[in-house]
Amino acid sequence: MTEEKKNKSFWRKLRDKYRISVLDERTLTEHLHIHLNGWIAIVVAAVLFLLTMGLFSLVILYTPVKNYLPGYSEDIRQQLLLESARVDSLGTSMELQRQYLDIIKQIMVGEVHTDTVQSLDSLYIVTKEQLLEAKSEATQEFIAQYEAKEKDNLQLFYVANTTPVLSFFRPAHGVIIQPFSEKEKRYNVLIQTPENENVTSVLTGTVVYVNYEIGNTYTVMVQHTNYLSVYRNMAQVLKQVGDIVQAGESMAIMGTKPLLFELWQAGVAINPEEVIAF
Repeated sequence: MTEEKKNKSFWRKLRDKYRISVLDERTLTEHLHIHLNGWIAIVVAAVLFLLTMGLFSLVILYTPVKNYLPGYSEDIRQQLLLESARVDSLGTSMELQRQYLDIIKQIMVGEVHTDTVQSLDSLYIVTKEQLLEAKSEATQEFIAQYEAKEKDNLQLFYVANTTPVLSFFRPAHGVIIQPFSEKEKRYNVLIQTPENENVTSVLTGTVVYVNYEIGNTYTVMVQHTNYLSVYRNMAQVLKQVGDIVQAGESMAIMGTKPLLFELWQAGVAINPEEVIAF
């Protein structure tokens, strides 16, 4: 048989009709039969394949299975950091609410006189201050011994000309989700903060720039002695151009967006993580 006859035979078989029957094994009674040819079988197989691939794609797109595929882990990490910050903020709010209810309960049962009640925030701050300032005898003894032992090494905290080493404050409490990268020309760090978090000046300086940006956010720049600090994505600003801010003083309030922070020295961007303990 020549090659041409073989090809004709193949195409002819595709046009031939076939019968598929379902028989009872015991009585050989026919319960169901289907008529089809080779072309129909190919079309049915292709349709089943496409339906299977479509169902598989839907499972990947709309179920947690996609989290196990490469490329989705970074999105999950940022989402976890954001949710962690929200949970921390919610926990703080719930604790303050619980203390508030405890004070109300004490007032109602007569344990606290109304003319001696302080605001919840003030009471919370005073309590924290008392706990931080309280020192046990063992702690005081250890501090005295340490100061006596290390008094000759205090020059480590000063440079040669007796100028104190700069102590930077954190611009805000949060987690760095995108680091500084000079190679990628990214001269800032991205800090995920809780909502309504205070933004503070890293050093004492003067506010030289305040501007409302597209996206309902503010940008603030503070000129220090040898540094320029830049803060972006704030929801509210508490200072104006020309105001003098102390190191650690609140300047703005964050919203839901992460804080973009830059630090420049003599026109050169420096990595904030090298000088600030986040």
